[in-house]
Amino acid sequence: MAKVSMSVNGKPVTGEVEGRTLLVQFLREGLGLTGTHVGCDTSQCGACVVHVDGRAVKACAIFAAEAEGAEVTTIEGMADADGSLSTIQQAFQDHHGLQCGFCTPGMVMSAAALLAENPKPSEAEVRDYLEGNLCRCTGYHNIVKAIMAASGQDVAIAAE
Repeated sequence: MAKVSMSVNGKPVTGEVEGRTLLVQFLREGLGLTGTHVGCDTSQCGACVVHVDGRAVKACAIFAAEAEGAEVTTIEGMADADGSLSTIQQAFQDHHGLQCGFCTPGMVMSAAALLAENPKPSEAEVRDYLEGNLCRCTGYHNIVKAIMAASGQDVAIAAE
């Protein structure tokens, strides 16, 4: 066992982990932050996307020890300071960018990373960026509309 320390959603945390403990396991099992989902365990679906030092990372693809000293943000850390939904979360709700909700945390985290890099992405750029996030329910159209809306763009530009 090794000690690991990092900041998660703005709070310092420390825990004991085995060398093989994945970041997603540490977040869910060690810290009780179950909003980060485990969908495939193979880094294919994107349900486990979190931000590590501002970068979107699939938490099933890195070890907890690799996040030593890092600033980690999970879906639980995306709400506004007053507890209300962030702009991106609200856009997903307003534009029905979810159905079953399983992929939603990873989609929101990926969307936040995209908008931090590119505040006004085109529809094609949104679709390209989401390539590593799978959704089996929505067909992506409303997810793309939600991200376009969160960027302040007219959702009518998203193809019907």
